Amino acid sequence: MVLRQDAKYALITPTSMGVRITPVNCQSVRVSRLFEMQATSAETNVVNIGASLGLPVKVLTKFVKDSAISDFIRAELRRRGLEFEGAQVEQGGPWGYRHQFNIADSGYGVRGPRVLNDRAGEVGRTLCASDFDIERIFGKEGCQILHLSGLICALSPESSQCCLELARAAKKYGTLISFDVNYRPSFWEGREEQLREVFLEIAQLSDILTGADVLIGDRVGYQPLFEEGAPDEISTEHRIAAVKGMLKKVGAKFPNAGVLTATMREELSANRHLWGAILLFDNEWYVEQLREIEVLDRIGGGDGFMGGLLYGILRQWEPEKWLQFGWACGALAVTVLDDYATPDDEEQLWSIYQGNAKVKR
Repeated sequence: MVLRQDAKYALITPTSMGVRITPVNCQSVRVSRLFEMQATSAETNVVNIGASLGLPVKVLTKFVKDSAISDFIRAELRRRGLEFEGAQVEQGGPWGYRHQFNIADSGYGVRGPRVLNDRAGEVGRTLCASDFDIERIFGKEGCQILHLSGLICALSPESSQCCLELARAAKKYGTLISFDVNYRPSFWEGREEQLREVFLEIAQLSDILTGADVLIGDRVGYQPLFEEGAPDEISTEHRIAAVKGMLKKVGAKFPNAGVLTATMREELSANRHLWGAILLFDNEWYVEQLREIEVLDRIGGGDGFMGGLLYGILRQWEPEKWLQFGWACGALAVTVLDDYATPDDEEQLWSIYQGNAKVKR
């Protein structure tokens, strides 16, 4: 992977920031009376890995003017070492704009997690390319990797066009493009044709691609093998072969994408998962076999994987280490109530990968 060497930023991502409130002590939303609040978005979950480990990272977003929630989000982004740029929009009264609320319990044991999204009036849906000086950001300042997620891309017609224009600018200035398709059927409802067109163009421009099975119509070909109700008699080898077959089809459809990945997860309970991943790079396969991990809160595990993978690429490690580090970052993310991983250092993640949970003094 050829990284731009004169870039000011290692990572840039557009996003719609919101807050997540989580019941304490792994309780369900219905019975809990105490909740913790955090600033969140799928895209910042990814880039938080790089920022925590010292890389320069920038977030492109939008805020509600004179909002205490906006102030909270900005303070949290600063605390996490994430530089941000974004216009402030007048709220427009009680029924105007606001930041999205994500209400999610962690589940426990046989009780699976439940996530409730409240996104009415979300200010991030107004995100436009014209909100940013694209020539300055990608031309003068420069970026090594632009990370895009299907969540922000599918949020509205405006955000879809914004992501498309950012991808085009990134390609123009030699920035690598990472795209996690992150398909959500509810986001696509009523806009299937338009979103497929936008997603296909972004995928064609992308250098690093995950979750693209939906764009080739192959989700039914492998995803059910890792979902509840999958027959126990299906071997791990068969499941991995199915994922490899899917990634080959993705590579054939999107030949510009030199890095193709997929994660694998089986839920033994809310707190015990089997976690694995596969990478295809330069016609070579790299596989992290399903290994059991303990889970405090599963939200953000996939984002952690992507963040670790991108960090390995930015550090110009060997591809095998990209996958190993991504696996470890995903495993770390699910040990905390935040839906993003904040590693102490690289050593902590390599210890996780090696299965070393001994105390460090």
